Amino acid sequence: MEDIFEKLTHQLLSKNNSLSYAQARTWIELFWEDFESSYAKAGYDYKGKEAAERVVTMYINHYGDKLHEIAVKNPKYQHLLNNDDYLKH
Repeated sequence: MEDIFEKLTHQLLSKNNSLSYAQARTWIELFWEDFESSYAKAGYDYKGKEAAERVVTMYINHYGDKLHEIAVKNPKYQHLLNNDDYLKH
């Protein structure tokens, strides 16, 4: 799983040079978790890591270059994603 997250993080960083590594990794984990929990809540059978990886890759391709513009309202993630003191990659 770590290898997949690492690969996806680097894909996101290649799309968006405004994110730090930590911010990109956080986005990847959030996308993955959101997909799996939404899929489960909808009552679908688990399709495996491959399905989650495909969806996260789709998110990266569609939204990756704009993620640094999103103001995160959820306080649980706000300090991780809206912080300008991260070193950029």
